[in-house]
Amino acid sequence: MSGNSSFAALLPADWRGGRFLGRVQLPEGSTPILVEGGIAYDMSRVAPTVSQLVEALPLDASAGRALGPLDELDAPWLSPVDLQVIKACGVTFATSTLERVIEERARGDSSKALEIRARIEERVGGSIRSVVPGSVEAEALKELLIADGLWSQYLEVAIGPYAEVFTKAPVLATVGALAEVGVRSDSTWNNPEPEVVLLVDAGGKAVGAMLGNDVNLRDIEGRSALLLGKAKDNNASCSLGPLVRLFDDSFSIDDVRNAEVDLLIEGPEGYRLEGHSSMREISRDPLDLVRQTLSEHQYPDGFTLFLGTLFAPTQDRDDPGRGFTHKVGDVVTISTPKLGKLVNTVVTSKQAQPWTQGIAAFYANLGARGLLGAKA
Repeated sequence: MSGNSSFAALLPADWRGGRFLGRVQLPEGSTPILVEGGIAYDMSRVAPTVSQLVEALPLDASAGRALGPLDELDAPWLSPVDLQVIKACGVTFATSTLERVIEERARGDSSKALEIRARIEERVGGSIRSVVPGSVEAEALKELLIADGLWSQYLEVAIGPYAEVFTKAPVLATVGALAEVGVRSDSTWNNPEPEVVLLVDAGGKAVGAMLGNDVNLRDIEGRSALLLGKAKDNNASCSLGPLVRLFDDSFSIDDVRNAEVDLLIEGPEGYRLEGHSSMREISRDPLDLVRQTLSEHQYPDGFTLFLGTLFAPTQDRDDPGRGFTHKVGDVVTISTPKLGKLVNTVVTSKQAQPWTQGIAAFYANLGARGLLGAKA
């Protein structure tokens, strides 16, 4: 959470020309916000939840109550979504795919990663970077890898016909920009996963995008893919923000496809790690990932979709060969020009602010404010 000056520093340079959607904590409670022409509007009397606000788009923000210039709004900003289901795609980039295979082979032991990484990269790296998932060439590569004893469940979702799609966090459990993010206190090998995240309405249409940190525990997932829930879903383990940039003439799905994403980790001991990735390297188109998430499912309140990460930091932090893992106090900055910056500080999930407002409490607050009669 933040006041105006620190949050305003996270916005993209052209924020006055874009349309944005977010959520702010006013004294009366969580409030959906639309931003047009640099002005923030309280939309709670038009649509009391972000999910209802999305269904009302396109909507003139002047239908709401003007709160003033966005960069002068002095209120805590929350995660920009509320009732949407939080979905995520895994192993959609070649580099992160290979790192998942390495985790699996190392059984979650970071000391074994260096040797395995060299062997896997030599044998698989070039092939997996060029193959189209689900193609005849992908099937031939699969047969070759099986024959070589190198097949993996992660390679199946990387080059097979079906993408990996999982539920990252419960409804209302995400945190926003400048909040603390949590890693389990018993994890010894973990990392941020900087991603572009789509916002999708109830009809399955992508309406905008934001940044996200799909915090991951490499040691736990590496022991078994059946531990994915424990590795991914913990208190404060999913951040989104700073705002959703809505698709319009200044920002489109092609901007998502061409996004250049930067990662900066600054440790309390002076450690610094920088990374860069291009969404052009994704193996499946973002809208194909939306279609695969929909599949034979419905999302009446919409969903957010993490598109996967290229990053799996391998730069040594302490002991040679053990790669990167978080320390309490790390500041993680994920940025891209059109979406701004998502900044969070790392603590353990035990130390992070507890998640206390579930769906029942959320609706009790809306009812007490007389908002449940508001319709988009």
